[in-house]
Amino acid sequence: MTESSAELVADVVASAAAASAAGAAGSWRRATGIAGAAIGVLAAGAAAGVAIERMTVGRGMRRRARLALDAAGPYGALRGTPGKAYADDGTELYYEVDEAEPDAGPNVSPRRRRLFGRKAPAPVTVVFCHGYCLSQDSWHFQRAALRGVVRTVHWDQRSHGRSGRGVAQTRDREPVTIDQLGRDLKAVLDAAAPDGPLVLVGHSMGGMTMMALAAQYPELIRDRVVATAFVGTSSGRLGEVNFGLPVAGVNAVRRILPGVLKALGQQAEWVEKGRRATADLFAGVIKRYSFAGRDVDPAVERFAERMIESTPIDVVAEFYPAFTDHDKTGALVCFRDMPVLVLAGVQDLVTPSEHSEAIADLLPDAELVLVPDAGHLVMLEHPEVVTDRLADLLTRAGAVPAGATVSGYGSTSSTAQPR
Repeated sequence: MTESSAELVADVVASAAAASAAGAAGSWRRATGIAGAAIGVLAAGAAAGVAIERMTVGRGMRRRARLALDAAGPYGALRGTPGKAYADDGTELYYEVDEAEPDAGPNVSPRRRRLFGRKAPAPVTVVFCHGYCLSQDSWHFQRAALRGVVRTVHWDQRSHGRSGRGVAQTRDREPVTIDQLGRDLKAVLDAAAPDGPLVLVGHSMGGMTMMALAAQYPELIRDRVVATAFVGTSSGRLGEVNFGLPVAGVNAVRRILPGVLKALGQQAEWVEKGRRATADLFAGVIKRYSFAGRDVDPAVERFAERMIESTPIDVVAEFYPAFTDHDKTGALVCFRDMPVLVLAGVQDLVTPSEHSEAIADLLPDAELVLVPDAGHLVMLEHPEVVTDRLADLLTRAGAVPAGATVSGYGSTSSTAQPR
């Protein structure tokens, strides 16, 4: 992306914010379509101002293709036993539990044997925490691979997925904080896994949530958590991320972004209409900031789009400032005495792999896995790698026998489907 194009996007978004502040409804309507699409970058976990690849297929054909993919794509269809937890401000937090299959001795299922050998795993609960503008369904491939093998809990962060809107945000106008998300996770654990050993797995904001849990409840980490996986996340200094933009573009976006987000959050209805009207542009933004490879299954790309599109713009606006304030480097010490997996895509533009390397530097016994040709949604882009390393983590934690393999599972090539 050139500096001039970055500045152009910044100018467009700034003009939308200015129109809102001035109460110019007509100007807002004209600008909000483009601004809504630009701010959609944030819904992929990035910042406004990216280069969009040239679209060569007719708009009507692309719309029909999206509808076909929505109808045919199997991704995100896995469901478990539902439950509800309640945060300290009363927010309803939705979760689902997949129970482990009963120990069948020598008649253990083929999938369990493939993953962990013939012995049944220990009574551990693996808790999956999703990222910004996603949902529990973002762990689709890992959930499918581990289903019935170990007990798993999948939950939706406040204001995401099937969870309720944050009460403190809607009623009291309090800002979202990563600390609040840590307390939300504690509420989910109390409801869904009150006893027994835990393995915590978090992607992006989900990893930050786990750090916030450790900062506030170090005794829980010490007494119950037996292993941890940080996937594409950061312990702080997110304000320095350049999102793959040149210096001029980064500076322009940082200068105007707080005001733009506030304005867009106050005009949610118009922005949502703008996002729908510019779906093709939005899809290009999501692809750039979610995936690095060229051969990702189009149904997987569309699956990511659906999750991100379902996040209201006012939720995007509520959460974004929390990342600038996020600094949980000090909490990482709580994870030093357990098996830890730190995994990231080398081409992640949202939480660059250097942030994962920094986490691993503070956890010298952690396994650091950097996945080439992978972007921010590495668990969807290269699910076989992520699932295999998670199975190995469970083995290292003593939760499952040695010999875990997940060969071939979870390919997202255009010819593969989940098993």
